[in-house]
Amino acid sequence: MEDQPQPSAATPAPASPTLDRRAELSEFLRTRRARLRPSDVGLPDFGRHRRVPGLRREELAQLAGVSVAYYTRLEQGNGRNVSAEVLDSIARALRLTDAEHAHLTHLAKGKQHKKKAPARPQQVRGSLGQLLESMEGVPAYIVGRRSEILAWNRMAAALFGDWAELPAAERNWARLTFLRPDYRELFVEWEQKAIDIVCQLRMDAGCYPDDPRLSALVGELSVKSEEFRRLWATHDVKEKSYGVKRMHHPLVGELSLNYESFRMAGDQDQALVTYHAEPGSASAEALRLLASWGTDATRVAPAP
Repeated sequence: MEDQPQPSAATPAPASPTLDRRAELSEFLRTRRARLRPSDVGLPDFGRHRRVPGLRREELAQLAGVSVAYYTRLEQGNGRNVSAEVLDSIARALRLTDAEHAHLTHLAKGKQHKKKAPARPQQVRGSLGQLLESMEGVPAYIVGRRSEILAWNRMAAALFGDWAELPAAERNWARLTFLRPDYRELFVEWEQKAIDIVCQLRMDAGCYPDDPRLSALVGELSVKSEEFRRLWATHDVKEKSYGVKRMHHPLVGELSLNYESFRMAGDQDQALVTYHAEPGSASAEALRLLASWGTDATRVAPAP
């Protein structure tokens, strides 16, 4: 089991440009406003006579109880002096989720509330590594900022592939999802997996706009993947803590697994993610087979 990625030749250099927080704020507000129809908020809708998609700036400002000039400055990326109360009003007017509200706050009040990206590599506590190793029969891993896979157990390697064989910089869910054909085949609902990854990267960008490695990752994926460019342009953000993933494993076939994500109390940038099957199901039997094969399941199945 590996406990943290180490710098390698493929790791983006610290000199990489960072994300433009003002531009991020501007585009986030614009796209949230564009998705709301007047009828959604009790305003008359004049249909084809409207020249802009969604709400107009003046309509949003009225709903939020601020002047049009004030909201316009904010949507142009100037959130320097905006109060928490005004952000709350705008979030309500835009009908933002809790995750979107938090993202808006990080973008608008960056200098006051921005968390600084640590200079040192992300560390996984030794006790967490021991916990992973003790979780027999349960695929589990720890993911950190930038969707980096920091640690995993034997069952995770059997299910997803032996990440120990990859260079440290490639142990990254975004790179695996968008750049590896085998992962596209692994996830039955690949599009949803891709959306989840991009939404979490957007959350990271709001918290760490000055992280050069995150900016380099976004730049690399934007160049190499049309799907990533399309999803990144939506500016959608959300946090997923549980759900169901359907997979097609090359050796054991179809699996339907429940996943749970737990944020680490000592480091909110890290999450423990576990997968399990319904007891007595075909997926549970498939996991049992993978457990018996271990990391050999990433290569070939034993002869019957």
